[in-house]
Amino acid sequence: MSEKTILSVQGMTCSSCAQGITRHLEKKGYQQVHVSYEDGEVELDLNEKIQLANVIQEINSLGYKASDKEKTKIQTGGSGLSRLQWHFLICVVFTVPLFLHMFIPFAFLHQPLVQFLLCLPVIITGMLHFGKSAWGSLKHGMPNMDVLISLGSLTAFFYSIAGWLFLKNTSGHYLFFETAATIITLLLLGNIIEQRSLKKTQSALEELTRMQAQTARKIIDALTEKEHTEEIAATSLQTNDLVLVNSGEKIPADGLVYWGNAVIDQSSMTGESMPVEVSENSQILAGTVITDGSLKFIVQQAGTTTVLSTMIEMVKKSSQRKPAIQRAGDQFSAKFVPAVIGIAILTFIISFWIADISLTKSLMSSIAVLVISCPCAMGLATPTAVAVGIGRAARNGILIKGGDTLERLSEINTIVFDKTGTLTKGNLEISEINYHGDQQLVQYLLGTLEQHSTHPIAQILTATFSNSIPPAGLQFAEIKEIKGKGIYATDKSGNKYIAGSFNSVSEYCTDDSHQVYLAMNNTILATINFKDVIREGAKETIQYFKLKGIRSILLSGDNLVNCEKIASELGIDEFHAGFLPTAKTTFIRELQQSNKVAMVGDGINDAPALAEAWVGISMGSGTQIAMQSADIVLLNHQNLVTLQNAHSLSVQTLKTIKQNLIWALLYNVIAIPVAALGFLNPMIASLSMAFSDVVVIGNSLRLRVKSIFGLR
Repeated sequence: MSEKTILSVQGMTCSSCAQGITRHLEKKGYQQVHVSYEDGEVELDLNEKIQLANVIQEINSLGYKASDKEKTKIQTGGSGLSRLQWHFLICVVFTVPLFLHMFIPFAFLHQPLVQFLLCLPVIITGMLHFGKSAWGSLKHGMPNMDVLISLGSLTAFFYSIAGWLFLKNTSGHYLFFETAATIITLLLLGNIIEQRSLKKTQSALEELTRMQAQTARKIIDALTEKEHTEEIAATSLQTNDLVLVNSGEKIPADGLVYWGNAVIDQSSMTGESMPVEVSENSQILAGTVITDGSLKFIVQQAGTTTVLSTMIEMVKKSSQRKPAIQRAGDQFSAKFVPAVIGIAILTFIISFWIADISLTKSLMSSIAVLVISCPCAMGLATPTAVAVGIGRAARNGILIKGGDTLERLSEINTIVFDKTGTLTKGNLEISEINYHGDQQLVQYLLGTLEQHSTHPIAQILTATFSNSIPPAGLQFAEIKEIKGKGIYATDKSGNKYIAGSFNSVSEYCTDDSHQVYLAMNNTILATINFKDVIREGAKETIQYFKLKGIRSILLSGDNLVNCEKIASELGIDEFHAGFLPTAKTTFIRELQQSNKVAMVGDGINDAPALAEAWVGISMGSGTQIAMQSADIVLLNHQNLVTLQNAHSLSVQTLKTIKQNLIWALLYNVIAIPVAALGFLNPMIASLSMAFSDVVVIGNSLRLRVKSIFGLR
């Protein structure tokens, strides 16, 4: 039996640090390891053979500081500057006067001892921040980005000491203390900017978390004279508790209304802009807000089991499933640091011994190569875009399980739709009544006879005609239902009535094109037809995929006539009828041998087919079941345009990832040779490296505001 454990890790300065921890833990045999540089967290599976203390020890051996997530929350609950910010402030205090000596003619600032004393605190702070993880990664044979930073700054520092002590050069040509200090200070500044930008990519998770109600009014002694409410923490609610919610308040749990009427704003959960009216027996969701009215409801799901809590957990874990394009980037980054060290050494050898360039300039070129190299940008290219894309989807009622799902959705060439509950609402309505007898009598018979059946069609007829006026003198002697045929009745005058399918009137009727027949004494009084209501946005969605060159298929368990009618109305060229759930799964499996298939269903009877498909997409009406069976859940299932939005967002996210990777690759392809040729000094190189990370993150953040169909 295993369980998920989350550790807080201090000291990760870039995405390559996260990759190094992941590789080290996996090498040690740990399972399901996920390291998030953005959150400063390590998550993995623990069992009886794996002790938490051992995991912490392994991470600390790499030069980081790991601790239990919950304990860290308690210990660091106060406000104030972070460790990174303190490191930067210390460094900037000493680096500024050291850097200004190049512009201000203060004699004491030009003294080697003064420059050494100003640089030393910066070097110590830099090694505490970058050096520990660099040394840890080297010990385990997995050098990270901090190795390059540490090598660059320490080389400049010790070269300056050598020039000061051994070359006795007071002119300062061998003093590069300001270079060593500036490299560290600028990279710390870059880390701060990067972390602040990364927090913006996590904004969707924070928005979802803020939607949770903190308190609830629990009803005590309900339905008695002593009934009253007690304010408790929302997390304390239990199943079957009774709760009161008033206008302007957040609903604290999922439940069923048993008293009251209200208007609820569900836009935060489903993306629907219009408020909805709810009353007795209506389902309500935690995190939605009552804009008018009051409700009392029975708690069905509370705490971590609500739809909102499930959404938060899904969004939080979404980046753990890496797209293939990210895995390729990770493999590249793993080999990048050793390659850069090799290039830096080669730069020095060629410059100093072959090109006969001075020792100082050759060394500065090598340092610039070390500092300007940026596997961080490569490592950030995918997770930042995925975080923003999935976050924006969640804000619009689209739950996407992982970055790999976004990538797969963008690659589909075939999309298969279930009919009932997907392309249609699954709610029948009367489309046509053909009267062959007295209209008043027909309506009264339908409203009265159908009350004796629980069939969905009978319930529709009862609701439509239950208030019809009875003809004078009509009284029934007997009414009974025969399953599979219909309702049979006899009045006190001996007249016989039947309301049912074609089977019930086939002896004297040859027209089998209707769904319900009403007859009196073997004479047809009326025929009724029904239609399944097409879901809003369905036709536009089919047209969207057609324009994208994506093949649409209707796959349903309904009869051929109904499927053909829906397919024709929506413009679907290929349809298949009479398919049971097992047959649907087989169809998807065979279709997928030569196609990348998305399956769209209601998440319950379509679950096997959803799991079989390249991408399974479920309508949100299945709630918990839908979330478990599908890769994507459309909470805003009232309008199928949401499916267009999901596909378009996936395409835009993959496009952004590719842009980020191209930038990261081009940056290194151009920057490293420029540095190697001596056209960049190390200070400019360190600023450029920090800038490259910010460019990648900034490009990802554009997904938050980019115009994509109906997305907010």
